[in-house]
Amino acid sequence: MKKASSIKIGKTIQEIRKSNGYTQEKLAEAVEVSVRHISDIEQDRVKPSYEILIRICNLFGIGINQIFNKYLNVKENKTLEYKLAGYDKLNKKDKETIENLIMFFNKK
Repeated sequence: MKKASSIKIGKTIQEIRKSNGYTQEKLAEAVEVSVRHISDIEQDRVKPSYEILIRICNLFGIGINQIFNKYLNVKENKTLEYKLAGYDKLNKKDKETIENLIMFFNKK
């Protein structure tokens, strides 16, 4: 586990934002902060408040652990990869394709 003073979550928040198809402007509007503040968070120039973190989690339907996952001592990692977070927005055929690929690779 990394030291608390070296916690940097900006890149993670940026990955979550991008995987959900949000621009910095759209995220800023949704969580009611300035675009500059979102940029500062993503560049780890400032740390987001708890309120902003909760708004981001609620907006994207994720748990706070998905943001802090690499800093937590967890025996079992049940979080989705951020790049897969947009899965629920796919059409039915694309979802079936992904599910079939997962089943195929799990059999190997």
